Amino acid sequence: MIKIKVIDPKKPEQLQEVDLNLNTKLNHECFIGRLLNCDLVLDGTEVSRMHGKISQKNENYYYADLASSCGSRLNGENAQINQDYLLKNGDSIQVGRYFLMIVQISSVQRSSNDDTIIDIPQVQKTSPQSDNQEIVPEPKVETTPVEAPLPTPAVVVAPQEYMPVGMIEPTDLQRWTKGDLTVRCISVIDETYDVKTFRFACDPPVLFTYKPGQFVTLDLEINGEEVSRSYSISSTPSRPHTLEITVKRVPPPGGSEPETPKGLVSNWLHDNVTAGSIIKLSGPLGKFTCFANPSQKLLLISAGSGITPMMSMSRWLCDTGANCDIIFFHCARSPRDIIYRYELEMMSGRYPNFHLAVSTTRNEPGHSWLSLTGRLDAAMLQVVAPDYRIRTVYVCGPDTFMEGTKQMLESISFPMQNYYEESFGPPKKKPKSVEPKQQTVPSSTAKNVTPVAGFMDMMRNLSTETVPESNVSDRVVVSASVATPTPTLPKSTSSGKTVVVFSKSGKEVDCDGEEPILNLADQEGVKIRSSCRAGVCGSCKKRKLEGEVRLEGEPEGLEESELQEGYILTCISYPIGKVVIDA
Repeated sequence: MIKIKVIDPKKPEQLQEVDLNLNTKLNHECFIGRLLNCDLVLDGTEVSRMHGKISQKNENYYYADLASSCGSRLNGENAQINQDYLLKNGDSIQVGRYFLMIVQISSVQRSSNDDTIIDIPQVQKTSPQSDNQEIVPEPKVETTPVEAPLPTPAVVVAPQEYMPVGMIEPTDLQRWTKGDLTVRCISVIDETYDVKTFRFACDPPVLFTYKPGQFVTLDLEINGEEVSRSYSISSTPSRPHTLEITVKRVPPPGGSEPETPKGLVSNWLHDNVTAGSIIKLSGPLGKFTCFANPSQKLLLISAGSGITPMMSMSRWLCDTGANCDIIFFHCARSPRDIIYRYELEMMSGRYPNFHLAVSTTRNEPGHSWLSLTGRLDAAMLQVVAPDYRIRTVYVCGPDTFMEGTKQMLESISFPMQNYYEESFGPPKKKPKSVEPKQQTVPSSTAKNVTPVAGFMDMMRNLSTETVPESNVSDRVVVSASVATPTPTLPKSTSSGKTVVVFSKSGKEVDCDGEEPILNLADQEGVKIRSSCRAGVCGSCKKRKLEGEVRLEGEPEGLEESELQEGYILTCISYPIGKVVIDA
């Protein structure tokens, strides 16, 4: 007999005690999982159908993980698949979000006069020289059977590091609001056949605090090289104990490019990150957030993996009971490409202010679709959101989708001061004869509604420091409204020679001032870390030792102190005359 206390962090006040008698089970095994025919049923989406089992062998009890999707942890350590782990009083097994505390283990003896089974509390010996204490069964001694004493419930105190986060007082947890952080992947969720969500937590736990729609930058080492990539946060700050990013597998393009090939990092994450992986990240950054522009009517338009910041904003608005009406339009290639499909359908059914519309552009055999088809145009928009002119619009997706949506809205006289966008990838290279396009910034005009006062108060009181703002999804580019233009600095009118000197590398590059310094470094083989190439993540910052540069956009990835020390973002800095860079 083994007695287990089941702790559900979502219902910490409802502790459940379960007695498992393995002598009555086939092969002396009890199964744990989500299926109703399991001996111990744990109703959680992160629990596999047949997650693990407890078995009895030679009067000892063992736990084994049955190749579950999210894995198991025994006393805080990851359990290997199909390996038996000896159990003893006080052990803790983590199955999904549930904690199973071993309260009491009883061994089995049979009476010499009959077949009566007697449960005797197990006496365990440990080796004082070993950190990994194992049970040493008492030697069998032939004695006259005696009545077994009544078992005394053991008092079990879970070690603090294994305590479910939901049982820790929020005042005991630190908030992460800015800066570098090391996180551990606790689960990987298959959203579609080529899209995964990676869920992260911290040890010790922290409360992840950010604005819905912002992004983080991952610092990774791939093939011996340091690589940085930025991804939108797909989770919501209203569930602060974990942080999630959702990543689509991308086939790398052919040919050679100066920067890291598109899709390299995303595919590496798919192939290498599993539960237990350690990742370094920094952030949060980004202006692409409904938090900054409260509105009573929202229209969220996305395509492909551009759905990730929209999902963060939608989850937050629904979780916090925001007083606004949301129309969520998403365009997917086919029904099987719809990311978060089932959660979106659930949100549409549960929240009366959340209206879902999905269109697909391709039919696939075996995947029926009875809703909208084709790309978004004025006629479809009129069906999806007849009152679109009075809504605040957020758009995110591939460049072609972004450009088409923006042009379509302009053609039907949408008030573009209420338009915000964010696209993937670095800015497109412009012809040399064309002036760099002026950057625009979101309108600061406030709307008439504050979504949730409590959460906004919390965000205001988190820190007195200014969090650098920017906009990124999977691969970052600037998010903007078409409101007030910000003029770029004029090009150099000097007839002098334009040259960039990389002092540490000892390289000097003649140029015409039409290429950013980061591109020149790539061409000469000078290693400068980079991610967004849009002036928002700060990865490519280098100190300018001499000369002047003009900027295309705002250096949002730099602190004020770094600007005063002479640092520049090489991705948006264009040389004027002679410029010396500490690289």
